[in-house]
Amino acid sequence: MAGSAGPAMSREEVDRALARLGAERDAVESALLALQDHPGRRLLEGAELSGRTAERWSVAGQGLGQLWALFDRYSEALASARAVRARRNRPGGAELAQLTELLTGPAVTVSGGRLPEPAGLLGGPVRLAEQVTLAELMTRMNGWYETVLEVVDAADAVWSALPARIDLLLAELRRVQMLAVSVGVRPGGHPLADDLDALATDLTALRDEVRADPLALWRPVRVPAQRGTVPDGTAFAAPGGTVDTGRFDRAGRALDDVRVELEGLLRLRDESHERLQQIADLLQRADATLTEARRARGEVLAKIAATEVPAVPGPTSALRERIRHAVECQQTGQWYRLGPLLDALEDAAAKELNRARQALTEVAQPLAVRAELRGRLEAYKAMAARLGLAEDPEVVERFEKARWLLWSAPCDLRAGAEAVARFQQALRPPEAAGPAGGPQDARPGGQG
Repeated sequence: MAGSAGPAMSREEVDRALARLGAERDAVESALLALQDHPGRRLLEGAELSGRTAERWSVAGQGLGQLWALFDRYSEALASARAVRARRNRPGGAELAQLTELLTGPAVTVSGGRLPEPAGLLGGPVRLAEQVTLAELMTRMNGWYETVLEVVDAADAVWSALPARIDLLLAELRRVQMLAVSVGVRPGGHPLADDLDALATDLTALRDEVRADPLALWRPVRVPAQRGTVPDGTAFAAPGGTVDTGRFDRAGRALDDVRVELEGLLRLRDESHERLQQIADLLQRADATLTEARRARGEVLAKIAATEVPAVPGPTSALRERIRHAVECQQTGQWYRLGPLLDALEDAAAKELNRARQALTEVAQPLAVRAELRGRLEAYKAMAARLGLAEDPEVVERFEKARWLLWSAPCDLRAGAEAVARFQQALRPPEAAGPAGGPQDARPGGQG
């Protein structure tokens, strides 16, 4: 037997091998017990699975039983070796040869063909039973352990990450749907309500998929392990990956966008009365301005001669009709329609007030010119008093002429402007008329 396992081991090598294999056996047992109590395993065994998860668990679930069977064979083989070693404190050559065969040779009998392709994974033909070494047995256990652990870890990760969050998001969605109804957003009548229904359908389908096929949302960091292989050579290495939360995250962002729009409609509902009142105030000011413009136009026609006075526009009936429609939307709770309507009405009311002010400015322009000329005439009169020319006959004559033109009706603005200019010229000192004389020429004793 020693020939098949190579040269016989020394007593020290046997003791070191038994210690190492015993430590590995204890580590395997701890790992299998933890796997047995793994929450993902319990959930998988109690769930109605479908898709990729059902396919992989159908193999991995049986692999868990196979793991315990292989572990029992490993433990029995190790116990047999320990029993041989315990016979003597210093084993002889025959015992060392037997220990070498037990520890390194194909001395462990395992069943083949119990699961799909178990023996073939080790490179041999499928048989009902086969002889393997303890190292080969550890490799086989490691492959099955990684296969099982990858499935239970992935399922547990997905179930821990998504179902509770999906339920919370569905609860939030129902709250947003109630908010939508409160502002008149209902399915079939507004796209936001249809979006909410689509989100509810998608989230419900996602929740069902997570419960039945969690592995559909698992993204391993590498290709899923094949049974009987140990990619990194480390016994019982845990696989890794991430949960695909893309659909959930997109649904959350979409719900946030809808909620923001609905909260805007809710603010509109609270502010609509004040905004409508502000629009009415703007239109009232525009009407008052147009009334003043019509009054000013009549005054211009009566008091200003030879003047083209533009017509004053009337209030727009279309704008009043849109305001009535806005009030109906407010009374019937159609806030999603009222929002853009109020924005347009506020802009139109501001333009209407500006139009009325522009009309008043254009119509009252002749009156403003007359008032400006009257003010200039009074200012020049005060200047004449300061210059001591208030009693000058020419100055008095020109002042009275200008005053009569500006205060008579109808007033000729052109003639009045010319009269004011002549009155201003009468206030200039004689020496300012030209270079023939100067200030010194007018003074007594001036040089000639």
